[in-house]
Amino acid sequence: MATSAIDLDLRHMPTLPERRDYPIGIIGAGFIVADVQIPAYQAAGYNVVAIASRTPEHARAVAERHGIPAVHDTWQQLLDDPNVQVVDVAFPPDQQLEIVQEACKRPHIKGILAQKPLAANYAQAVQLVQATKDAGKVLAVNHNMRYDQSMRALKTLLDRGDLGEPVLGTIEMRAIPHWQAFLEGTDRLTLANMSTHHLDIFRFLFGDPEGIFVSARTDPRTKFPHRDGICLYILEYENGFRASAWDDVWTGPVREGSEGDIYIKWRVEGTEGLAWGTIGWPYYPTPTPSTVRFTSSKHPGLLLDPRWPEVWFPDAFQGTMGALFDALNGDANLLTGDDNLGTMALIEAGYRSLDEKRVVRVDEIHA
Repeated sequence: MATSAIDLDLRHMPTLPERRDYPIGIIGAGFIVADVQIPAYQAAGYNVVAIASRTPEHARAVAERHGIPAVHDTWQQLLDDPNVQVVDVAFPPDQQLEIVQEACKRPHIKGILAQKPLAANYAQAVQLVQATKDAGKVLAVNHNMRYDQSMRALKTLLDRGDLGEPVLGTIEMRAIPHWQAFLEGTDRLTLANMSTHHLDIFRFLFGDPEGIFVSARTDPRTKFPHRDGICLYILEYENGFRASAWDDVWTGPVREGSEGDIYIKWRVEGTEGLAWGTIGWPYYPTPTPSTVRFTSSKHPGLLLDPRWPEVWFPDAFQGTMGALFDALNGDANLLTGDDNLGTMALIEAGYRSLDEKRVVRVDEIHA
């Protein structure tokens, strides 16, 4: 059988916005801001003009390191800065609602990039999104896994039909997250703060599921009280498609002296093709590109194994801020607050499933 021509451009990187000089004020000065977001922004030519943090000394240190001209002692003072047109919120989810509501009161602020999860729960997320709508502000949510290079390549394969109709999608994570201090004392851990990446990427790739079933146990390494350490879950779709993930944040006693096997693998099976790959972020700070391999009955005899130099951390963060700039420029916003309510509802349904030990329909949350 003769093979047909195959398009090798998998569009693994986004096109940066034409206008990218909007003045950015960042609220937060933690590791992700200092080591990932700001370097990504500066590499893309984005214009960070101000920063604030709960600890002003941290903000001053980050500003000095990256040449940011203005440092504010509080986030309220940063919002009052007339030079700031775009606010990048990198605070804990339970504090984002208040910050965004206040940002909506400043006429000079045009757009807001909020962290994920968008809020502490679905109800707060609805309030946050509504506040930006009422104020006419552009909101984007920093779901950066949508800009991981292998996920963008996979999305291209799905959209152009190389894999046919999706049948099964899986993610297997054996990696140890860094749990931020603010998570201690909350009742939501892995599902809201780690699995949010995977739940959102399943929605990005395959649309909204009907329901979710979650099984979880505590993580032996995490000493503060929690209920969802290791999370296993299945998403059920109306057309029969199934997606599942194992979010194993224990991975064995690799921090306690044993040899380890840390990785994230993904796989998508379709009626006409198969794609599989890896996610590179567990090896940060060693730059490790994510990967994709794929084969299709439309191209018999071929196994494609493309490579690229870009990595999720930090390169994907150009895409999330770029999505906000695209919207400010009048183009489509790929990270809207309305869309993100679907991910927040899925997280909420996941916790209800965990509590009630049943499949929970997402429309139970939206109702």
